[in-house]
Amino acid sequence: MSDEKRRGEDVEDGGPGLVYMPFVTMEEILDKLRLLDYEREFQMKLKMKPISRHYFAIPTNPGEQFFMFTSICAWLLQKAGRNFEQPQEYDDPNATISSILEELRHFGHSVDFPPSKLKQGCGEHCIYVLDKLADEALKSSGFHWQRPEYPEEELEEENIVEDDAELTLNEVEKSIFQNEMEEEEFEEEEQILDLEGLKRLSQKNQQVEHSKPEEIMESTTDAAAWKLEVERVLPQLKVTIRKDNKDWRDHVEQMHQHKDGIESSLTETKSYLDKLHDEIARTLEKIGSREKYINNQLEHLLAEYRAAQDQLSETKERYRQASGGVTERSRMLADVTEELERIKMEMEDRGSSMTDGAPLVKIKQAIQNLRKENVQMEIRIGVVEHVLLQAKLKDKTSQNKEVHSNKTQDTFDYNAY
Repeated sequence: MSDEKRRGEDVEDGGPGLVYMPFVTMEEILDKLRLLDYEREFQMKLKMKPISRHYFAIPTNPGEQFFMFTSICAWLLQKAGRNFEQPQEYDDPNATISSILEELRHFGHSVDFPPSKLKQGCGEHCIYVLDKLADEALKSSGFHWQRPEYPEEELEEENIVEDDAELTLNEVEKSIFQNEMEEEEFEEEEQILDLEGLKRLSQKNQQVEHSKPEEIMESTTDAAAWKLEVERVLPQLKVTIRKDNKDWRDHVEQMHQHKDGIESSLTETKSYLDKLHDEIARTLEKIGSREKYINNQLEHLLAEYRAAQDQLSETKERYRQASGGVTERSRMLADVTEELERIKMEMEDRGSSMTDGAPLVKIKQAIQNLRKENVQMEIRIGVVEHVLLQAKLKDKTSQNKEVHSNKTQDTFDYNAY
C-alpha cells in the first residue's frame, strides 16, 4: 500500500493516535536527513542551526520555521537531482511555495491542500512535503531500506533447576503461535492452489485414507505397567511458568500483598491514631475550660474596658464638635484680619497723601496761571471797551453831521421860499 493511501486511511479512521502522527513522521524525517548527511552538507555549509526532532510539528517562530522549511526543501531537491536554487530570507514566499509544490508534483506526488498551508512553516502539510522530498532524495542517492535485525534478548539466569522435559510459558506460547501460523499458511495455500495443487492434495488425502487401519486397534500393554510408567515420567511433564513483571497475575498478587500490608499497618496505626485523637480531645477540653476560667476572672476588667471605650468615643465626639467650632472661628478671624489689613493700607495711603507737598505746589501754580489769565482778560476787555467807545463816538458824530446838514437845508429852503 502506498503512502498516499495509508495517509488517506488514517484520516478516514480518525483514531486517537492521529493527533500524534506528525510527531512520529517528524522523527522519521530527521532519521532520513541524517542518512543524507545533512549535518555536514546542509548545516555546516549553509551555517544553519540544528533542528529538533519535533521542530516542524510544534509552532514556535513562523518566520524562522518557514525559512528553515524552504531551505531544507531546496537542499532535498538538489539531492534528488533537480536544479533548484537555495531560497533567500527575503524572497517572495508565494513564489517559493509554488516552485516547491511544482517540483513535488513532478515526482508524481499528489498535493490536495492549498499552498497557504505551507506559509506557517510547520504542521502536517509541511511534514508531508518534507517526507516525500526526503524519500526522493534517498532514492536518487541509491539508498535502500534493509530488513531490520532485532537483537537477541538475553534472559537473566535464575536459580531454578529445570529438567530436560520442563517447559516454560514462553515456549508454550511460541508453540501455539507457530501452530496457528502454520494453520493460517495452510489455509492461505488452500485458497491459492491451482489445478495441479488440487490434484496433489487429493492424492495426499487418498494416501492418508489408505494408511488408516480398517479395524479398531487394541492395546496389548499391561495397565499396571502403564501406571508405573506414568508415575515415573510425571515429574518430567510438569510445566514451570516463569515470572514476568508484565503479567497481570503478578500485578494482582502484588495488589493483594499491598492490601494485606495496608490492613496490617492500619491495625497497628489505628490504635496510635485513636490515642492521639483522645489526647487531642482532652487537650481541647482543657483549653476550653481554661478559657472559661480566664473569661470569668477578667469579666470586671472587660466591663471597665467597655466603659472606657464608651467614654473615649464620647470624648472623641466632643472633640470633633469643638474642632468644628474652632475651625469656624479661625475662618472668621482670617476674614477680620484681611479686612484690618485692607483698612491699614487705606490709612497709610491717606497719611502719605496728607504729608505730601506736591498738591500744594500744584495749587499755587494753578493760582498763578489764573492770575495771568485774568490780567490778559482784563486787557482784552479794555481794548474791546475802547473799540466800542470809538464806534459809539463815530456813530454819534455821523448822526450829528446828518442832523446839522438837514437843518441847513431846511434853512436854505425856507430862505429861498
